[in-house]
Amino acid sequence: MLTDRGRWILAFGGAVYLAAWAFGTTVLYPIGLGLVLAVAAAALWVRLLNRPMRVNRALGQGDHLAGDDIPVRLELDVGGRMPSGALTVVERIAKFGEVETVILSRHGRLRGSYILDAVPRGRYPIESAKAVLEDPFGLERVEIPLPAGESVLVYPRLVDLDALFSDSGARALEGRRLLLRRPTGFDLHSVRDYEQGESLRRVHWPTTARRGHLMVKELEDAPRDETAVLLDGDGGAVVGIAPDNTFELQVRAAGSILKAHAAKGRRAALIVNGASRAYQRVHSFDGDWLRALETLASVEPDAPMPVASLLADEAGPASRALELTVVTASLTPRLAERLAQRVFQRHAATLVYVDPASFSASGPVEPDAGVTGQILRLERAGVPVAILRRGDDLASVLGGDRLGAAVG
Repeated sequence: MLTDRGRWILAFGGAVYLAAWAFGTTVLYPIGLGLVLAVAAAALWVRLLNRPMRVNRALGQGDHLAGDDIPVRLELDVGGRMPSGALTVVERIAKFGEVETVILSRHGRLRGSYILDAVPRGRYPIESAKAVLEDPFGLERVEIPLPAGESVLVYPRLVDLDALFSDSGARALEGRRLLLRRPTGFDLHSVRDYEQGESLRRVHWPTTARRGHLMVKELEDAPRDETAVLLDGDGGAVVGIAPDNTFELQVRAAGSILKAHAAKGRRAALIVNGASRAYQRVHSFDGDWLRALETLASVEPDAPMPVASLLADEAGPASRALELTVVTASLTPRLAERLAQRVFQRHAATLVYVDPASFSASGPVEPDAGVTGQILRLERAGVPVAILRRGDDLASVLGGDRLGAAVG
């Protein structure tokens, strides 16, 4: 199609030709005709070069971590010769907008490149792509759709942890150490009416209260995760501006803890309290771990409900895990109650609390007295607590060098 310049030149050439005819000025005929023919030649040139093409993208070597500069290299496969500089590839990348790359001919190949600077953690789909072919004077252009659908994936920066702050063992009331059980157990399958002589231990009290007569649990044997890391995606608790906010620190902490469990060969799982309720088991450093990393790269703080509500689901993966680590920036009394209740039921629980007060725009402020009280309550119940603040050394805090004593 004609560009704005091409339309202007064509209109001007036609006007000059008409003026020459109207006034009988023969000297203007060649000028008007030449301008019209130039537009026609440009259209013919573009149409001759217009042919199917395919783009190959290379995003540099290795994995890309938050804050990295990511080089993107493009190579176009075109059926036939193409003048250098005649093509421009325009890609629309989520959160980056349109990126234009001039394609040059180098050693017989059509190549171009650009750099995405200091990319934060996330998944950035290439929403659309096209090749723009123009004549040298910019009179005619044609847009050729190119395959899109790929994504630029940027992983969080995790740390290696030789030990965890909870490795010393969670201690229940009266100092008793909680012991791990085998990674199997009985899960609630259904409920039915109570039969005479059955143990009252099997009574399902919530259903009994609703129906007004005794109901017992039907249980089935099922494998359990040995340890689970629950990442809280409560968007209302996010303080700071990405990539320097509470949620980004939560993601790094959750990923580092999960990686430490996987490195020890433990049956671990990543659970995300978010809109999609992501759940990924990690039993190896092969496909499982890569899928968990992809989840961590693309997770957003979009949870529709508080994390304590997730723990209320007795059949959910968080409740079934033998050990549970909750990573959150919102410590409510209800969440503290759920974690303490796990310990009373002899299931290990730990908490990583990202302190929103340290991300205040006016600088660090004193922790909320209510939150401090909930942390002390958890520690008395035997729940290990690690507190992360802005600028903390992640390996030092999660590794146990600095624990709940940092409350004040």
